[in-house]
Amino acid sequence: MKLIHLSDLHLGKRVNEFSMLEDQQFILTKIINIIDEQKPDGVIIAGDVYDKSVPSAEAVELFDDFLVRLSKRDLKVFVISGNHDSAERIAFGGRLMNKSGIYMSPVYNGKVEPIAINDEWGEINVYMLPFVKPTNVRRYYPESEIVTYTDAVKTAVDGMNIDASKRNILVTHQFVTGALRTESEDISVGGTDNVDASVFADFDYVALGHIHRSQSCTSNFIRYSGTPLKYSFSEAGDNKSVTVVTIKAKGDIALDFIPLTPKRDMVEIKGSYEELTLKSFWENTTYNEDYMHITLTDEEDVPDALARLRVIYKNIMKLDYDNKRTRTINQINGAENVKEKSPFEHFSEFYELQNGQPLSNEQSELVKSIIEQIWED
Repeated sequence: MKLIHLSDLHLGKRVNEFSMLEDQQFILTKIINIIDEQKPDGVIIAGDVYDKSVPSAEAVELFDDFLVRLSKRDLKVFVISGNHDSAERIAFGGRLMNKSGIYMSPVYNGKVEPIAINDEWGEINVYMLPFVKPTNVRRYYPESEIVTYTDAVKTAVDGMNIDASKRNILVTHQFVTGALRTESEDISVGGTDNVDASVFADFDYVALGHIHRSQSCTSNFIRYSGTPLKYSFSEAGDNKSVTVVTIKAKGDIALDFIPLTPKRDMVEIKGSYEELTLKSFWENTTYNEDYMHITLTDEEDVPDALARLRVIYKNIMKLDYDNKRTRTINQINGAENVKEKSPFEHFSEFYELQNGQPLSNEQSELVKSIIEQIWED
């Protein structure tokens, strides 16, 4: 059984006010080409199909076209909703699409029924668990103590009554402890969205979505495929790919990674205005098409720098300076890594500054619970 693992398409996304629809259309066609070459038995899309719970008409049309192209290739398609999706919108029409071999995850209702697919080694059970919060699971298991995301996912998995002697695949959308985030993802709430990988012990392969960088978590077979495109400059050095999962007999799994080349890359360059506008610097590159983050090192601000640089680098997304003035400002503000900090970390630092001592363990637990309650509501 060969499966293509995708996730986090974020169709309709805008990055620094640039629409990514054209780039997304291009990369989906690249993925179709890979599918035609690899000839898989199925395709997994592990959540965050759209960038917003109410996607634009153009984003819906793009995904509809992608599903139609997949349906013509005689394979199974498994799609779950992520934290950016509306679970109800992803589930709409799912029972009708099942007949075409396209399985859309229903809204979580306390039960996850497996979809059985067969190959020469027998049956594989595919379980589709959309993004869930503790409050979603607590509703159906009121007798269980569900406080953390680990509790929620463990309870949902326990409710699946998995036969560990069979080959089992889970498609889900969560933040597994230890995964490396990028700037284009949501910040966690004091780390409370962490799910411990131990809850996935009965699965042969866990197709994860949510984290935008391709990586495994504690096991090669608990894996994020990552986004097919770069959605922040923190990913500028990443290599995007499609994950190909080949499953034979129980315990015999192989992974392969097919590179994805975008229509436009994300590139960061740094130098003086004079250096970056030299023809010898940019004429033999693709920078005039790529999405650019340019850092100027000039000590004085260059008048109309953005407009003048766009004559050469037409897709500049971000322009800033690195000089004595900006370094001094950074030292005064002490505002480094602000975007990487959670609300709880911000509150903890503020409390300590105001009171001259850190939060106690009891205070920390109280603040985390309040933040989590607000976040869920």
